[in-house]
Amino acid sequence: MEQEKKLTKHAGHIAGGTAISRILGYLRDMLVAHTFGAGLAADAFYAAYRIPNLFRRLLGEGALSASFIPVLSEYLHTKTKEETQELLNALYSILLIILVVITALGIFFAPYLVNIIAYGFTSNSEKMALTVTLTQLMFPFLLFICMAALGLGILNTLSAFFMPAVAPASLSVAEIVFLLAIAPLLSPDNQIKGLALSVIIGGLGQYLIQLPAIYKLGWKLQWKPNFSHPGVKKIAWLMLPATIGLSVDQINAFVDTVCASFLHEGSITALYYSNRIMQLPLAIFGIALASVALPSMSKAVAKNDTADFKNTLNFAMRFNMFMLIPAATGLMVLGLPMIRVLFERGEFNHQATVLTNSALFWYTLGLPAYAAVKVLASAFYAYQQTKTPVKVAATAIIINVLIIGGLFFSGRRSVGVLAFASSLASWFNVFMLGYLLRKKVGPLGISKTLVSIAKTCIASAAMGLVSYWVAFQWLANKPIIGLFASLLIGIAVYFSIAYIFKFDESKPLFSLILDEKPTGTE
Repeated sequence: MEQEKKLTKHAGHIAGGTAISRILGYLRDMLVAHTFGAGLAADAFYAAYRIPNLFRRLLGEGALSASFIPVLSEYLHTKTKEETQELLNALYSILLIILVVITALGIFFAPYLVNIIAYGFTSNSEKMALTVTLTQLMFPFLLFICMAALGLGILNTLSAFFMPAVAPASLSVAEIVFLLAIAPLLSPDNQIKGLALSVIIGGLGQYLIQLPAIYKLGWKLQWKPNFSHPGVKKIAWLMLPATIGLSVDQINAFVDTVCASFLHEGSITALYYSNRIMQLPLAIFGIALASVALPSMSKAVAKNDTADFKNTLNFAMRFNMFMLIPAATGLMVLGLPMIRVLFERGEFNHQATVLTNSALFWYTLGLPAYAAVKVLASAFYAYQQTKTPVKVAATAIIINVLIIGGLFFSGRRSVGVLAFASSLASWFNVFMLGYLLRKKVGPLGISKTLVSIAKTCIASAAMGLVSYWVAFQWLANKPIIGLFASLLIGIAVYFSIAYIFKFDESKPLFSLILDEKPTGTE
């Protein structure tokens, strides 16, 4: 259990940093919702933000980390420090050159990109023009955020997890400061443009805040371009297919945005806010554990330790289900009061709340799958094999589009349909990746995982019933108190069941909380 406890502890560091970042993110979203509601300006802002954010996931946090961490781990265990430093310098320099070029091209071609991602805006010239302007203003965010992703990869490989997890809070801080201190002094037209500029400042902060931690661990990022460096070539070769393989959810979100641009006003904003809520448990638990598991699995592969690789993978999958099935249950039961408390004020009315909750409910069905995909894809990347996840992800994207097309042509056009299709596509991704990984490395302990999922579902159902009763019966007339009480009591019920019935996945967690010394190994 020592390895499981170590993974849980590292995941806890990421979860803590992510929680701080996400809480500030929700405060930021509340301020944005209060200032702009779910109207023209908000739709234009989130459509514009989707473009550099998509490139960020494709080029930065997703593909770069997935291809860079296994190679850096290999260098750390098989090369000298000088050779590893040369790899970091070469990658830093080349990445900076590429990002500057992409940013310049993105600003120039912004009108064409907006026509693709928000084609439905063409019927509203004012909305289209504003979206183009905001896209051009925010595109430099891509440069800084991808450089921040490089810092994240370095620190995670060196087992430093808290700083890169809390670094995204700088984005929220920049936007919050703008909305509270500067926006009231500006005209409505300039407020949304100022918000776009604050995004760039936040991205720069996310990059700079990680540099001291990298230097403290004895590494530097120096300008020394070397296009022929074998490590850089290896990363580039792995990164090309990983771009699609690890970012299928972002590509599906891109498809959703295109389709939502044809729906009534506020649909894109509803998708954004519902996805934001769903992303909190995904980031705190799912992505946190996947981020910890990738360096650990990469190290096991570098040492040719298949048993350790499987143990890490199996625990990551079971722990994800242990945390995210109850999280999904909670969001499905408490989504409406949660959105009401978080966003329903100012220009964000009850109609926007209902619309957002519709998307949230169907997105939540895929919450455990989104996390499982991250872990399973990382397992392939640990082996420096990226083609298989690409093929599966591409198929999942096609399935998503086909489901949306079928439902839309049958007259079922809503944000709920878009979220439902994304969830189904993600579950397909999970089953195919699991099947192909088993063919590659042998049995993965599926029977143990299924038993764990069954127990988790029973405990989650009990939690959901109690939470529903508290929020909609006992404290129905006190929405804010009812929401927080239902969350706390529901969590207490779930973990009490896990503790009493000694769920395997809870043991490392309770061991850390109670500071118990683990006895024996599993």
